[in-house]
Amino acid sequence: MTLILPTNYHALPQIEQNGVKWVPVPEAEKQDIRPLRIGIMNIMPLGEQYEFNLLLPLGLSVLQIEPIWIRLESHQYKTWKPGHLDDRYLSYGAATRDSALDGLIITGAPVEHLKFEDVVYWKEFTEIAKDARENTPNTLGICWGAFALAYLEGISKIDFDKKLFGVFELNNLDQNHYVMGAMDDAFLTPQSRMAGMSDHDLVQAKAQGRINLLAHGPESGYSIFETTDRKVLMHQGHPEYGSGRLAYEVLRDADDESVGEVQNFDPERPVNRWRMHRNTFFHQWLRYCYTQISMNSGE
Repeated sequence: MTLILPTNYHALPQIEQNGVKWVPVPEAEKQDIRPLRIGIMNIMPLGEQYEFNLLLPLGLSVLQIEPIWIRLESHQYKTWKPGHLDDRYLSYGAATRDSALDGLIITGAPVEHLKFEDVVYWKEFTEIAKDARENTPNTLGICWGAFALAYLEGISKIDFDKKLFGVFELNNLDQNHYVMGAMDDAFLTPQSRMAGMSDHDLVQAKAQGRINLLAHGPESGYSIFETTDRKVLMHQGHPEYGSGRLAYEVLRDADDESVGEVQNFDPERPVNRWRMHRNTFFHQWLRYCYTQISMNSGE
């Protein structure tokens, strides 16, 4: 429906070119519409360039969305544009002080090779994740965000010898699920990761009643899963990526021997074959957050 954005937001041209409606903050405050406050903990390198990847599917939903960009106080955003954090981002405490979040998205981060406890901001991250688990309808983790949330649920991470890189098919394992029920029996999603959670550990966690397994692919394993209380949803891939973003990463990693060739994707002809998965995944997730808020408020 509409994104609530500042009039000087740097990605407005991209947003308008892609048919996403937006409304300035002062105008939104005058409307009799209660937007969803979606927190976004963006830990990606060059994070201001990445923001559009999430705003596009969020802005194409039928709900009015207020993105709340969240920063980690213990993290140094070395590759980010100077001033962008101060202009656009809030600490988690500031973001939740007066109003609760209606959902939280945690992005990937370039720390896949590190043990979680060796990540500089791990203590702050765990405190935020635990608070969100208690006070937010749902927390969605993408790539490293999914690894980290799964680790907090007692599932270990494994490192890969070669990067899982490209576009891969996943099989839908639960067609009655609030997200997966809107998906095809099989669908495509980008993967760009040097680590993940092992299928063995995920199957064991399911047998113990700790998680639900939602999607599996022969190359990428169990890529989508959730906690059984449906408070945490984890996608080990990058459903938010556009074809341009994936092509950019192919060029960026061209000389990295640990990456290898991208699979099922031509950066010279970057065709997007997962757009429906991206949009449906985020739209259904937002819908679930909205229904949980409505049920709790008695609307």
